[in-house]
Amino acid sequence: MRILSIQSHVAYGYAGNSAAVFPLQRLGHEVYPVLTVTFSNHTGYGATRGPLIAPDDVREVINGVEDRGAFATVDAVLSGYQGAEEVGEVVLDAVARVKAANPAAVYCCDPVMGDVGRGFFVRPGIPEYLRDHVVPAADIVTPNQFELEFLTGRPVTTLADVVAAAEQLHRMGPPTVLVTSVLTADTPEGEIQMLCSAPEGMWLVSTPMLPMTVRGGGDVTAAVFLAHTLADGPQAALSRTAATMYAVLAATHEAGLEEMALVAEQDAIANPDERFPLTPL
Repeated sequence: MRILSIQSHVAYGYAGNSAAVFPLQRLGHEVYPVLTVTFSNHTGYGATRGPLIAPDDVREVINGVEDRGAFATVDAVLSGYQGAEEVGEVVLDAVARVKAANPAAVYCCDPVMGDVGRGFFVRPGIPEYLRDHVVPAADIVTPNQFELEFLTGRPVTTLADVVAAAEQLHRMGPPTVLVTSVLTADTPEGEIQMLCSAPEGMWLVSTPMLPMTVRGGGDVTAAVFLAHTLADGPQAALSRTAATMYAVLAATHEAGLEEMALVAEQDAIANPDERFPLTPL
């Protein structure tokens, strides 16, 4: 597959394209990474250096990729953190142009805006822009539970709430929804869950919850899920994504690392041990 990935970039550690590109390549896909920022490190460290890239400059890079005739061969567009509405407009324009060149192409949006315990960490106006303009244009959307609540305007405290919110998100546009970091009153003690809802069905998977916080995990999750969905559909994608993410995070925790052990666990990316059963819903 060929994937146009429009995201941030960090030199140190893993976030945005720095987290997404290697897993996609390890799975055998060609990636055209377009950068929206280039920072020294992700903002979880508190201080960062480097520039935001002006939306017009991001557009110019995308235009150059189009000049090479690549859009007709692009199978998917992937986007993550969008720091300004103007960047979102560039992304949506790129999606429209890719789909005009290849109607079979899909758009996968990770609607990055916040998380449980942290609240919103994007500037005011971005969550509403994602909800009203970006998410409706997506074929695949990968919110965490906090983002799902905002996008649908409803509290999520039980598994039934997650299901209802995912169904509401479908009605907003995206045919395939992956909800990450699911923790409800129905989640087994010591576990964390992901739910996938797609035209083919709905499934839930549980993995052990590790006592750690890591940045960039959602970026890897969205990339890996997109790649496997393109190759074999959402059911296989959920199983493999859960296996890959648990292996990467478990190795990261065991080694006491601040950044994900992506390179060390690249075999778990290429050949995940699908040992976590899916529950059909």
